[in-house]
Amino acid sequence: MAAARSVRRPFAATEAPVTSTSTPPGLARFNALEEHAAFAALHEACASTAWARRLLAARPYAAPDDLYTASDAATAELSAEDLAEAMAGHPPIGRPKPGDPTSAREQRGMAGASEGLKTEMLELNLAYQERFGHVFLICATGRTGEQMRDAVKERIGNAPEQEREIVRTELGKINRIRLARIVEAD
Repeated sequence: MAAARSVRRPFAATEAPVTSTSTPPGLARFNALEEHAAFAALHEACASTAWARRLLAARPYAAPDDLYTASDAATAELSAEDLAEAMAGHPPIGRPKPGDPTSAREQRGMAGASEGLKTEMLELNLAYQERFGHVFLICATGRTGEQMRDAVKERIGNAPEQEREIVRTELGKINRIRLARIVEAD
């Protein structure tokens, strides 16, 4: 487990609060949400309760980069249990959550894949899950089905410790993309 690192708050308590005139509108709305609503938005972005609580505790954020930096730090410090909780919120590649447009958008690269590739990916997902005990996690945004298949083939031979760090990196990428959707909303 990584040593605990402190995350600098975006501004000191003595400074003026962040306002919508100095902060992008989506981020200002996020900063202004009641705690339970902000937690729900964060928990939807990443299923790790520890990650969501850490980002919630650091509000308000002066700029999107402050939120992304806090996310990166929180992701880096997730325990093995917290990482497992985060991964449990992700469906297998090729099987987006039914009725979830975010899941479908993120896995768009598999949507047009051939039936053969979809079947191969299902088999690889099962083999990966059997080896590592969790879903194959990759930042699928912008990747083709073939690229995802090649990645799982490459990663299935990794040592568990190496794969856990790759998963952590991929989760960080996914978290940033999902947070960007929150803060860039009009």
